[in-house]
Amino acid sequence: MFDVTTFAQLFVTGLAMGSIYALVALSFALLYKAVGILNFAVGEFVMVPGFISVVLLTTLKVPFLWAYLVTLGLMVFFGAVFQRTVYHPLRGRPFVTVLVSTIGASLFLRNTSLLTFGADPRVSPGLFTAKTVSFFGVFVPPQYLLIIATLIVLVVFQYLLFEKTLLGKKMQATAQDRDMARLLGIPVDTIILITFIYASLLGGISGILLAPVFYVTADMGFMIALKAFASSIAGGLGSIPGAIVGGLFIGVVELFCAAYISATYKDVFAFVILIAVLLLRPQGFFGEKIAEKA
Repeated sequence: MFDVTTFAQLFVTGLAMGSIYALVALSFALLYKAVGILNFAVGEFVMVPGFISVVLLTTLKVPFLWAYLVTLGLMVFFGAVFQRTVYHPLRGRPFVTVLVSTIGASLFLRNTSLLTFGADPRVSPGLFTAKTVSFFGVFVPPQYLLIIATLIVLVVFQYLLFEKTLLGKKMQATAQDRDMARLLGIPVDTIILITFIYASLLGGISGILLAPVFYVTADMGFMIALKAFASSIAGGLGSIPGAIVGGLFIGVVELFCAAYISATYKDVFAFVILIAVLLLRPQGFFGEKIAEKA
């Protein structure tokens, strides 16, 4: 029997998970659009800050605000180091070479985290003492509402960054044509570095938001990365609006499928959705058909 409250509960929860997929998919899309690579270490961009925030909050007893600021500060450093070690030495090499490099980085980070933090799942304390709040008559965890609100704020920030700032214009110019951007005097290497740092910060925010909701483990980023990749493909690879819509769509649909079809195969539904989208609209929701250039 259909129940409005249950439907609303599932929808809000799906939006929260979809917001995480959207943030990580946004990281995928930014790097693909600006640099032309698929970063399969993006799941570790979520896992690493998850562990950092847990250690700061539970082991070192750092206050929430400082723990989060330190985590994001370290993710700035992480993004810069990742760009200089994983991408920069291989720039100009074939696409597959860089792709394999990111996969290798993913395995390295996952196993390093396993050795450093162990295999036992860790739990991060949340900002909120209340387990649920009433939102239009639906009781949902406040952390889920924070995740959705964060996505909205970041979408607005992204729009303002790209449309209203000189840095955003330079990032778009670099993404469209690096050689022409260099001729116009744009410091392409610096812009690419900034893009990696921004993608790392998106992962950092995702890790901080997820840590109080899920157990933090060395493998937590793997499935998130796969679903974010599915979101990017479904929305249109390289499309910023597509990454956001694709993430939200997959988050909501997979949760409803898990609730009304089978919870056992919850993680499978995202890829069933991806296959369906590729069959019906290969370029994704917001993608464009690309013709061969002469």
